Amino acid sequence: MLQSKIMTAISAAAPIQRYLAPWQLERALTLLLEHLDSGIDVTTLAAACRLSRSDFSRKFKVSTGHSPQAWLRVQRVEKAKRLLAEARLPLAEIGLECGFCDQAHFCRIFSRLEGITPQGWRRLAS
Repeated sequence: MLQSKIMTAISAAAPIQRYLAPWQLERALTLLLEHLDSGIDVTTLAAACRLSRSDFSRKFKVSTGHSPQAWLRVQRVEKAKRLLAEARLPLAEIGLECGFCDQAHFCRIFSRLEGITPQGWRRLAS
């Protein structure tokens, strides 16, 4: 009985914030976009948001629906789609410009997220 009263008092006094604060989310997304081609580690993102690595990762996923690395991959594929539609660059160059380590990695991630190869997407986009 006493323990349940203590737990109720603790939870009422210190509610758990499940989401990143707006400034934290903006800071994290800005840093991720600034490092789109090179990547950034979660520890750096967490430090910029003044959170522990695990707390940041948990709150980022609740706030965006993706882990930081998954969100970064989605943004890289979105950039690749723009380049595929606008430029006639080779797939390997587009992959490198979007932060993928090589053409195979680019094609694998693109196909997984879009359900079509980059070359197939390019054909449909033009």
